[in-house]
Amino acid sequence: MIPIRDTERTRRRPIVNWTIILLNLLVFAYELTLTPKGLQQFTVRWGVIPAVITNPGAFSPAALSQTAGLLSLVTSLFIHVGWVHVIGNMLYLFIFGDNVEDILGHGRYLFFYLAGGIAASLAHIITSPSSLVPTVGASGAVASVLGAYFVNFPRSRVTALFPIGFFLPVVQVPSIVFLFLWFITNLFSGVAALGIQAQGGVAWWAHIGGFITGMVLSLLWRRRRVTFR
Repeated sequence: MIPIRDTERTRRRPIVNWTIILLNLLVFAYELTLTPKGLQQFTVRWGVIPAVITNPGAFSPAALSQTAGLLSLVTSLFIHVGWVHVIGNMLYLFIFGDNVEDILGHGRYLFFYLAGGIAASLAHIITSPSSLVPTVGASGAVASVLGAYFVNFPRSRVTALFPIGFFLPVVQVPSIVFLFLWFITNLFSGVAALGIQAQGGVAWWAHIGGFITGMVLSLLWRRRRVTFR
C-alpha cells in the first residue's frame, strides 16, 4: 500500500520535519550532479559500512580516511540512491512525521529522529557485521517515526493506494493495521535475509530496529507521563 494522507491533525507547524525533508532533497539534488564514480565515492565516504564500525583495525589508515567512521551513523541518514528511494522515504516522513513532532516538540523530535536512525543502523550492523556494502537512506529513522506513530495514534486512519494489477483503488485503513502490515512485511523479509551475504539492496533489519526503537521510546515516555510542548 502507498500512503496518501492520514486523518490525524496537528496543533503546530512541523518545522523540524519539513527541515529534515528539505535537507534530504538538497543532498539528493547534489548527488544528481555527481558522476557515477563520484556518487560511489560519496556513498562510501558518508554511508555506513558495517565492517568499518565493527573492525576498523582491519583497514589501513588510508582506507579509513576515505570513510566517515562513526559519523556515518548520522550522515548516512541523509543520502539516497534513487528517485524511488528518496520519494518513498520522504512521503512516509511527510505523512507521519508531523504528528510525532507535534507530541514531542521540535527539539525532542530532532533528537528522537536521529536516535532512531542511529539505532536502526546499529541493528543493521549487528546482523551484518562484516559487510563492506555502504548503507544509506533515511528508512531506519523514518521507521522509528512509524513506530512512535503506531503507539501514539492507533485510532488514526490512513488513506492509501492499494495496487491490484493495473488498478490503484483508494482505501482507508486504521493506522494500526497499515503500520502492522508494514512491520510484518519487513520482519519476514529480514528473517529471510539472515545468513545471506549482503551485496546491496534493502537493509531490512535497519527498518525493524528503527520501528522497535520508536515504539520503545514512546512507551517509556508515556510511562513517565511526560507532557511535550
